Amino acid sequence: MTEDDVNSPGGRTAGNSEELREHEVRTALLDLLAEVGTVTATEAASRLGYSSGLCSFHLRQLARHGHIEEAPHSGGRARPWRLKQQTHAAGAPMEEQFGDLARGLEDESWQRWLTQRDEAPAEWRQDEAFSAVAYLTPEEMSRVADVIRRAMAPYQDREQRPLARPDDARPVALITRLFPLLPHTADGADQD
Repeated sequence: MTEDDVNSPGGRTAGNSEELREHEVRTALLDLLAEVGTVTATEAASRLGYSSGLCSFHLRQLARHGHIEEAPHSGGRARPWRLKQQTHAAGAPMEEQFGDLARGLEDESWQRWLTQRDEAPAEWRQDEAFSAVAYLTPEEMSRVADVIRRAMAPYQDREQRPLARPDDARPVALITRLFPLLPHTADGADQD
């Protein structure tokens, strides 16, 4: 019996054009990848409580059907996987499409937080939302952004390496938007 036999209804051969049947392990793997970004079969097994062989099998199935792909890695036996990167539609530049998508997801996540905050464990019910207006030059704005990136650097590998996370760590949205405030205009004239 082959992998195709296990996953193909009626003995047909599985291929990228056929839909992969829903399966408990595959669903858990997709959820995990959505949460952590990339994961190896061994890391997934540790997080999900399945064997690494079972996780490896289902990761390959998900890849075969176009749901996930191998993530870039520096060689070795570890084989990290990630959700399939979507190609951008013609028209808008990729950076613009990503920015629009990211802002929409940020806003949606924030609204979900506001409506479900009371359901979170007590130690997670606070947030650290703030905003400020500062008068900066373009160079200063870039330096502020750089300071924020450097402050986050010690925590960045936790997305790619789930085993590096403390047990009580949870995904936390960190949203920073630095942009100049443009003057309001009425009938095309600047107002101060």
